[in-house]
Amino acid sequence: MKKPWGINKKILVSIICFTLLLVVLLGASGSLLFDRVIEKQYNDRGYIIAKIISNDIDHDKIAQYTKTWEEDDYYHEMEEYLHHIEEYSGVAYIYIAVPFEDGTFKYVYDTATYIGDSDPIAASFEEIWGAYTTGQRPESYLTRHSKKYGYLTSSCLPIKDSSGQTVALLFVDTNMEDILSVIRSYVTNMVAVSLILLAIFCVVHWYFMKKKLINPLVIIRNHVRNFAQGKPTEGNLLVQIDTKDELEELAKSVDFMEKEINEYIDNIKNITSEKERISTELSLATKIQLSLLPHVFPPFPDRKEFDIYATMEPAREVGGDFYDFFLIDDDHLGLVMADVSGKGIPAALFMMISKIILQSCAMLGKSASETLQKTNEAICSNNQTDMFVTVWFGILEISSGVLTCANAGHEYPVIKRANGEFEIYKDKHGFVIGGMEETVYKEYKIELGAGDKLFVYTDGIPEATDANNQMFGADRMLDSLNHSKEAFAKEILDNVRSDVADFVKDAEQFDDMTMMCLEYFGHDR
Repeated sequence: MKKPWGINKKILVSIICFTLLLVVLLGASGSLLFDRVIEKQYNDRGYIIAKIISNDIDHDKIAQYTKTWEEDDYYHEMEEYLHHIEEYSGVAYIYIAVPFEDGTFKYVYDTATYIGDSDPIAASFEEIWGAYTTGQRPESYLTRHSKKYGYLTSSCLPIKDSSGQTVALLFVDTNMEDILSVIRSYVTNMVAVSLILLAIFCVVHWYFMKKKLINPLVIIRNHVRNFAQGKPTEGNLLVQIDTKDELEELAKSVDFMEKEINEYIDNIKNITSEKERISTELSLATKIQLSLLPHVFPPFPDRKEFDIYATMEPAREVGGDFYDFFLIDDDHLGLVMADVSGKGIPAALFMMISKIILQSCAMLGKSASETLQKTNEAICSNNQTDMFVTVWFGILEISSGVLTCANAGHEYPVIKRANGEFEIYKDKHGFVIGGMEETVYKEYKIELGAGDKLFVYTDGIPEATDANNQMFGADRMLDSLNHSKEAFAKEILDNVRSDVADFVKDAEQFDDMTMMCLEYFGHDR
């Protein structure tokens, strides 16, 4: 089986691919722009020479030659003069010709032909013909590539007789071979500089990402995994992680959890009753799991813009459901509702790992969809148990009430508008976290106004079953919510839990039941 790529390798490959693509685009766009600039410079120089020639030759004599096609003394003087200009100006060709509609030239003067000789027009016939018929110089550079003449740009000026009639065209062709060597030199230098910058950027960025993000996450993951497998890592986790941010706080929580559990293990060695040992173990696991979830309400007593309350009731001593909320920054509140596959201790351990990774990714300032994607990458990179977790994740911009959400296979959220009723919001679902690598999650926005409420939950609520195997269902859940729709968040959850209990009566609880309710009051409260 091919080993999946980890976060380290994916980030490094992404950096290299992006930078190489940037080098190619910059080189291509730069060479194209460079080519156009040099073409203009060569063409403008040709027009300067053509203007000098046009001012020095007799235009009426040119008009005469286009009718008689016979040489005279002035023709030979002009021929010697143009040879002199061609030799000392550095241009490739100077010639005077009359274009015809059949696409041919008839030369008045050319170094390689005699007066009256004809030749097909090499290129840009329409522009050359337009210059002849309108008496205006072409707007383009008239560049051409040919095996016979090479890479040239033509500067074309109409020649008019004393009556203002265009009688011929004067061409000054400039050799453009130099531009190719200049562009090659430019591209070579561009690639060399870009590769050097790529190497520096990769080293610096890789060092920062590995030290500040990847290594701490890997250390925490390995500690939790080893501890769950009964092979705790030697050494203090706090010594290895010194990031001065939420990752360090997370490390302290994990380290505290390990110490508490280790102390507990030492204490129960003297317990002889297996039943009592298991009961004590599960009781402590329940406390540890519940301590990882926010349980102090109100959680943000200084924030008057919203009210939030949440509960988690596991079907067994420990469960796989979890909720979370945390301030990403002063104006953004992260909201999480999740359900791990399975039950009991395995689900609880997977729940803790998932919660840690998801919150860590969210605190990096990613969007809701990017947070789920990074969490999925981290979990899929070493998911040997093939467990998965459904997640609804939202980021509330407190100042505006805009809630940006992404859903990884979780239950639909429920929204209540001010003076309205609770209604299910059928959002866009993505695949579960940990189920498949490279999963992309869609994002959507909900605008909350003052007095609006959000209710999110796990499937343990609508799927609560009575003794006759009838489920509580989404309709009863909405009825229960709307029965106390104007109440505070805590009272709403209490009423829903009470209605579920009345429905199932003495039937056994088969699934964890987790709920969270947020009421948005607005920024100006």
